[in-house]
This record gives sequence, structure tokens and C-alpha cells, in this order.
Amino acid sequence: MRIEEKIVAQIQSALKELFSVEAESGKLSLQPTRKEFEGDFTLVVFPFVKLARKSPEETARLIGEYVKENMDEIQSFNIIKGFLNFALHDKVWTGFLSDAVAEKEYGVAKRDDTDVSVVEYSSPNTNKPLHLGHIRNNLLGYSIAQIMEASGKKTIKVNLVNDRGIHICKSMVAWIKWGNGETPESTGKKGDKLVGDYYVRFETELRKEAQALKDSHNYDDDIARNNAPLMVEAREMLRSWEKGDEETVKVWKMMNQWVYKGFDSTYQRLGVSFEKIYYESDTYLLGKEIVLEGLEKGFLFKKEDGSIWADLTDEGLDQKLLLRADGTSVYMTQDIGTAQLRFDDYNATQMIYVVGNEQNYHFDVLKKVLKKLGKEYSDSLYHLSYGMVELPQGKMKSREGTVVDADDLMDEMYSTARKTTEELGKVEGFTEEEKENLFDTIGLGALKYFILKVDPKKNMLFNPAESIDFNGNTGPFIQYTHARIRSILRKAAEKGLMEKEFDSTVVTLNDKEKQLLKTLYAFPQTIRQAASEMSPAMIANYVYDLAKEFNQFYHEHSVLNEPDLNISLFRVQLSLLTAGVVKTAMGLLGINVPERM
Repeated sequence: MRIEEKIVAQIQSALKELFSVEAESGKLSLQPTRKEFEGDFTLVVFPFVKLARKSPEETARLIGEYVKENMDEIQSFNIIKGFLNFALHDKVWTGFLSDAVAEKEYGVAKRDDTDVSVVEYSSPNTNKPLHLGHIRNNLLGYSIAQIMEASGKKTIKVNLVNDRGIHICKSMVAWIKWGNGETPESTGKKGDKLVGDYYVRFETELRKEAQALKDSHNYDDDIARNNAPLMVEAREMLRSWEKGDEETVKVWKMMNQWVYKGFDSTYQRLGVSFEKIYYESDTYLLGKEIVLEGLEKGFLFKKEDGSIWADLTDEGLDQKLLLRADGTSVYMTQDIGTAQLRFDDYNATQMIYVVGNEQNYHFDVLKKVLKKLGKEYSDSLYHLSYGMVELPQGKMKSREGTVVDADDLMDEMYSTARKTTEELGKVEGFTEEEKENLFDTIGLGALKYFILKVDPKKNMLFNPAESIDFNGNTGPFIQYTHARIRSILRKAAEKGLMEKEFDSTVVTLNDKEKQLLKTLYAFPQTIRQAASEMSPAMIANYVYDLAKEFNQFYHEHSVLNEPDLNISLFRVQLSLLTAGVVKTAMGLLGINVPERM
């Protein structure tokens, strides 16, 4: 039982015995004491003042005396108005350190295999390479899955590849028209980049055709685009694909394979992975079956043109198209099929979709349509809606080819990390291979941390130059702190200090040591809270605070040159636990930490 749970239990007993008040533990506000006040945990007593019929100070005094008398761990208490601050004996904190160091992976909960969460992220289209927006999606999804797993849930990471639809046909039409049979091998380009170039080419030529129609027929933008010959050709190709036309399917398979190979290379470099990959070309047929079954059961309705719709007006929404008049499916159709397939595969208690906030309406509709179709698992769907990521020069546009390619961005991060690290002289004594690995670790760490430290719900501005800084709230600062601690521990091992134990009963803690211990103590709760709120930013900002606390402690107090051997041994263990928590926390963000810098 954690110490705050023991305190809460005693507070409950105090309220019952002193004031005949029954209080649920969840309604007791026990928080870590703020740094500017003396104490370790604080109880807000105002909710009990009326029931106690005493002043806030008197109510707090009586509770404080009761708890201190019944808990050996409490050294003292103090009262500031309606706030009761408890201070623990130092041996409680040093005992915690000994216990935490002995744990295999402190902070990580035992997994409950009956509580299954499926996290979908990435979800790329096979008509373009991954870009900066995909990077935020992938990093968020992977990190959330890691955090949920660490909180005790069995977590399945999945990807849904958008490998069919009109956007895919655009790239195919362009390659057939202007490709002259070129391949990734013949051009030396990654397959996803080659296909993306043809998507941009299609849009470029389409704009010309649409403009010509506007000039000659005075059409508005939408009508001109939809009636342009290229767009007509792309829609015809989509119909041919859904009918299984052999030539169309052959080109589709070939170009998709080019893209998959490119994606795999980017995923590997980015350090994200999946337990399973779904393909919309497999799930849309199941979606069509479910829609037709819903029509038969009267859950849905058919219009005169043969299209099938869901009426969500009673849900505060409008009518939603699920199958077009020509029988082709829409995104909603395939998402219905994917949800069913995923539930069948994993019997998940929660299905999480990591998708940008521009799709809020889509997922609201999906959940309501599934409920209308009688799917009990509809309530388990959760859309993790995140904000857009932009660059200093503004928004990116795939159609115009102005996106920031994920591979190019990682190259830039590597180059920036190399330049900054060499200028600071942090690679002396490294082999060339070790330098390469370090630059990659720092560059990716900077990128990931800069993106993940922002609340997922917020839009963000990514500035590569700001992300690589060995001072401030950055990945490299935390990585350097870890390397510094590992250096201390290597020297401690050389002195034979790692094998010796300290006497926890005779250590008197200074303020920096106690604050560092309190920060370390908060790690398991931080993981639980980050999992509950699905926010890697909580882990990112926690580990930054931890790194700051360690640096402040180390600036004022020596670990290895402390004359009192017992205190030195204690500080070695304190450093060891800090390094372990930094590594675990950064791992939850998908970030590696170097052993030396």
C-alpha cells in the first residue's frame, strides 16, 4: 500500500471517530505538498468544516493529531488555514528508495490480460509518403500504447492502411498516363515518394483541366473539378477496381507494394511498430455486408437512387451516406467493417483511434451508426482527437506537394544533432560508428520529445532548430542528464560502491534529496494519470522535471566525493533509481537515452 493510501485510511478513521462522518477515499483531496510549504502530503479540510462544526484550523488540528498518533510514518504536521500538511520521517523516503531500486522495473504495473485496448495509429494513404503530420500521429499512437501497457492494460498496436479509394486511383491514373513504366528501381526513389510524385502530378494537371472548364463553361470550382476528364477517369478506375478488373488490380497491387516498402523503412527509422496491419481493401466488403444487413433489419434506409443511408437526426446529427447509388462504399462503410473485424479479433474493452481533430465529426457519426446497427461495442470506441502540427512557414498541402517529408525531416534532425553535438565537444573519444548512433539518437530524441511534450489536443508549431538544445525543456537535455548519471554510476562501480547497501535508518535528508525522492515516488501515479488521459505530454513534462531535480541536487551535493560513506552509498542508489526512471519514462515516449555523451 502506498503511503498516501495509508494516510487516507487514517483520515477516514479520524473523520468517523471525531465527527461521525463517513468519507469515501475518492472524495478526500490528499495532494503532494507544494514546494513553498513544509510537508509531504496535504489534506484540504474545508469540505468537513460544516460537518465538524469547528473552524478550519481546529478541524485540521484534530485530524492531524489523530493521524500522527496512529501512524508511525508521520513525523509532524502543520496547518495553514484549511490546509493540513503532513511531514514523513526521512526513513520512510529512504525505505522507499531501497524498495524501488529492488523492483525490476519501478513504476510499471503488472499487466491485466483481460483488459485489452486496441490503439490504431498511422493510418496512411498509399498515394503519398509519410509527412510531418504522420510523424505526430505515429509518435502519439506508439507512445500512448506504451503508456497504457505500462499502466497495466494489455495493449495491441494496429495500423489501418487506406489502400483503396479515389485518392489511390489518382496516383494510378497519373502513373499510367505519364510514368513510362518507371519504377523505384529504375528511378532510385523510395516507392512511397515515387507514387506521391504522381499524386501531385495528377493534381497539377487536374487544376489545368478544371481551369479550362471554368473559362469555357463558367463553372464554379467544385463542378469544374468533378467534370474534368482526369477526375472522370479516376472515378471510372475506382469502379473498375471494385469490379475486380484484372489490369486495374494488377497496377494497384504493384504501386501499393512500392509504397509499403517505403513505409516500412520510415517506420523502422522512426522506431514505431504494430502488432497487426489492417487494409481497407479487406475491410470495406465486411462493412458493405453489415450495412446491407442493417438495411434488412430496418436500422437504415434506401433512397430512390439506390443509395443507403443512416438517419441520425434523432441523435442531433443529419443523414449519413453509407453506400453510394452505384454500390461503391465510402470511408464510413470501411470503418464499420474495420471496427467489427477488430472487435472479433481481440474482444477489446476499448478501441482507440488516434486521428486528427479534422475527423471529429466522422468518429462521432461512426459511433452513433454502430449503435444504431446494434453493435454493443460501440461504446468502447474512443477518438483520440489531436491538433494539427504546422511549421513556421505555415500549413502543409499534399495536393500541392508542400508537405514536409518524414524521411527528409529525420535527415535534417540528424544533421542538426551532428552539428550541435560536435560544436559542444560531446563526442570526444567516440568511434565513427558510435558518433553516428549518437547523432541519430539525439536527433530522433529531439524530434519525438518536442512533439510529445505538447498536449495532444493542442495545435503545435514544430521548429527543428529549437528542438535540439542541451538546455531547457528538450529531449537532448534529458538525454544528457541520463548520460551524466550513467557516468557517475560507472565511476561508482569502479570504486566498488554499487554492491554495498546503505543504512536507511540513519540518513538525514537535505531538501534537494527529499525533493528528488518525492519526484521519483510520483512516477507510478504519473503513468496511471497519463494512461487515463491518454497524454504522453504528462510523461514528457514529468521526466523533464525529474532531470531538472537531479541536476539541481547534483550541482549542490557530491555523490562520489561525499566523506560520509553511508550518505555516498545512499546517493549512488538515488542516482541509480533516477537513471532507471529517466530511461523508462523516455522509453514510454519511444525515445532512446545514450549511456554516454
